[in-house]
Amino acid sequence: MGNDPIPTPSVEDLQDDPMADESTSIFRRRELLRPQHVPQKDRIVGRDREIETVEALLKPAAFGDPPESGFLFGKTGTGKSLVAKHVTGRARGVAQMQGTDLTAAYVDCDQYNTETRAARTMAFEVRDAINPDRYIPKEGVGASRYYDSLWGSDGLLHETDSLVVILDEIDKLGDDTAEVLSKLSRSEEAGKTGCYISVVAISNKTEYSDSPDERVASSFQDDPIIFPPYDANQLQAILERRSDAFKDGVLEDGVIQLASALAARDHGDARRALDILRSAGKLAEKDDSDRVTEEHVREADEYSDLNRSVQVIKNGTPHSRYALYALAYLTKVKLKDSFSTGELYDGYCIVAEVAAGESLTHQRVLDLMKKWTLPEITESRHTGGGKGEGSYRTHRLLHDPDVVMSACLDSSETQRNVLDALSESSV
Repeated sequence: MGNDPIPTPSVEDLQDDPMADESTSIFRRRELLRPQHVPQKDRIVGRDREIETVEALLKPAAFGDPPESGFLFGKTGTGKSLVAKHVTGRARGVAQMQGTDLTAAYVDCDQYNTETRAARTMAFEVRDAINPDRYIPKEGVGASRYYDSLWGSDGLLHETDSLVVILDEIDKLGDDTAEVLSKLSRSEEAGKTGCYISVVAISNKTEYSDSPDERVASSFQDDPIIFPPYDANQLQAILERRSDAFKDGVLEDGVIQLASALAARDHGDARRALDILRSAGKLAEKDDSDRVTEEHVREADEYSDLNRSVQVIKNGTPHSRYALYALAYLTKVKLKDSFSTGELYDGYCIVAEVAAGESLTHQRVLDLMKKWTLPEITESRHTGGGKGEGSYRTHRLLHDPDVVMSACLDSSETQRNVLDALSESSV
């Protein structure tokens, strides 16, 4: 055996190492400012109604009865994932008190964006909760093999009473969405699983509620659960309830109010508010300051990922911005988030003609769109078409379309004229 490539110093060697001195940090509990952190109910603001509605879906499972499934909709940072995880966790706790087995699986469909990837994630999460020693292949098999590990003759779900599956950003599954939902709903209906199944489907697209396939629509409650954006007061309350992420006396007066006001500009995004406050704390530490000031908050806002992206967009060439505006518009008004260059080009021509009186060729626009992938403004993929369709390139926007559209065009008058033209077109 060779030497350890990452040697660990002894305790004696670390005695005077500044890295070992936690007292120099202004943070007490950094995790409270992470968007992924799921807090206790008393730290969740403005979502009492939504929590109660999701509780009504999942509570029966905690007592051994069949739960329901539901759709959660709302813009990024409105608490959808937070509420879904929070209520699911509490339901599992109640189930333990009642002597009931309730298993949960969380799938980030943005990361696991095909049926096979989603099925594999479900299978491994259920395996880890029920029987960690159970062998499931990590690769080289299709979705059916992972489904079989869940509800086959010796499937894992025969060992639990209920399963709650959270499918976050379900719209990212694209054409596989209906298939995944159908498999989950039909498996219980056919008595394959030996347990009840609830699906909590989450989407940032509020119009996505019209999209469920008829095969699975009956498995979901009639009314989707809509999460409205937070207002400035709610964002302030969220930050106040997590201010103990810092040590006592670290936050100057006005810091939380300013951070929440800045986040409120961006469509009431709680993640944005948490990111600003966390980044302000990191900047204070970088300055060797024992206080977080309003200046740190303003600097954190200025150099945030979102603002950097906006500046990148504003610095783009005019026609690259016109093409990007077309993609943002399509993303906002269409029931999908990925578009071919042909679809995008039709919208681009309208934007370019209104804004500049001329448009570029199809190939030139494709070249311009490729350049937005490097700063991660968009994602571009080469896709094989169906029978007789050949292959083509698709484009997906990675930021809020409203923010991108505002950054793409210089004047409000041009924006109004472009929107009017697009609205009157068949794009």
